[in-house]
Amino acid sequence: MAMHGYVKQHGWQRPATIGLLGATKPTAWNDFLPAFESRLRELGWVDGDNLHIDYRWANGLADRYGKIAKQFVKDGVDLIVTAGTPAVAAAKSATDKIPIVFAAAGDPVRTKLVRSLAHPGGNVTGLSNGQTDLAGKRLALLCKAVPGLQKPPRGSRKADRGLHTLAVIGNGASANARLEMDAVHKEARKLRIGKVIERDIRREAQIAPAIKSLQGKADALYVCTDPFVTNHRIAINTLAAGAGLPSMHAFRHHSEDGGLMSYGPDFCDLFHDAADIVDRILRGAKPADIPVRVAKKCKYDYNRHTARALKL
Repeated sequence: MAMHGYVKQHGWQRPATIGLLGATKPTAWNDFLPAFESRLRELGWVDGDNLHIDYRWANGLADRYGKIAKQFVKDGVDLIVTAGTPAVAAAKSATDKIPIVFAAAGDPVRTKLVRSLAHPGGNVTGLSNGQTDLAGKRLALLCKAVPGLQKPPRGSRKADRGLHTLAVIGNGASANARLEMDAVHKEARKLRIGKVIERDIRREAQIAPAIKSLQGKADALYVCTDPFVTNHRIAINTLAAGAGLPSMHAFRHHSEDGGLMSYGPDFCDLFHDAADIVDRILRGAKPADIPVRVAKKCKYDYNRHTARALKL
C-alpha cells in the first residue's frame, strides 16, 4: 500500500478523489486513460488505494457536462479532470472552488477558461492542444493531398479547373469549434482556396444531411473537433468517404477511424502530462499558480485505406 499522498481531512487521512468527466463515450478515450492512470501510479497515486477515480461519461451530449460536474461538486471530489472546451466550461460553471484540470482544450484563453496561459487564475489549469493555431498547417497538408483545392498562381500556365471549394464542418455551439471555423476561413484565403462553405452540426440527426449536401459541391472537408464530433467521428468519416471528400482532422484517432489525415498533438501525451498537474494539486499546489502547458510536439498521420478508396 502506498504510504504517501493521502488527503488530510478532519485530522485523519483518506484517499484522494478525482471526478473524471469523460466528454465522449468511454471507447473514444480507451487509448488515453491508460497513459493518465499509469503516470499517476508512477507518481504514487494508486486507484483503489490512496486514490479513487469516479468515471462518468457524457457521451458527447452537451447537456450532460453540467449535470455530471454538479454531481461531482455535490459528492465533494477533491479535483475534476476532463478534456474538451465545452466540458471544461461546464465544470468551471459548476464550481469556482474545486480544482479543475483539463487534459486538452483548444484555446483556453480566448474561450475564457483561464485568464492567461502563464497565470491561469481561478481554479482551472491544464494543457492546450493549440487547435485553432494549427488550422493553417492542417490546410496546407490537405492542399498537398488534394492539389485541385488551390487556385493556380496568377500567371500560371496551369488550367484553372475544379471547384476550389473547401467544406468545413463542426459543432457551432462549441466556442472552440467556432474559433477554429473562423481560423479556417482566414487561412483558406492565404492559401488561395477560392471558396469555403460551412456545415454546422449540433445533433446526430444533422450529420448525414450536412455531409450529403456537400457531395459534388466541395473538393475536401476540414473537420473541427469537439467532444460531439469525436463521439460521431466514425459516422462522419464514413459519410465523407461516401461523398468522395478527403478529410482533415485534428487528432490521430480520427484518421485511424476512417478520416484521410490528421495533424495535431498526441492525446496520450496530453493525458500523461495532465497526471503531473493533478499530482501537484493533490500535494497542495493551487491551479491559479500552475501555467497552462501548450503541446509542442505534433504528429501527422494518414489513413492508407481511405486514400486508396478516394483514389488519391
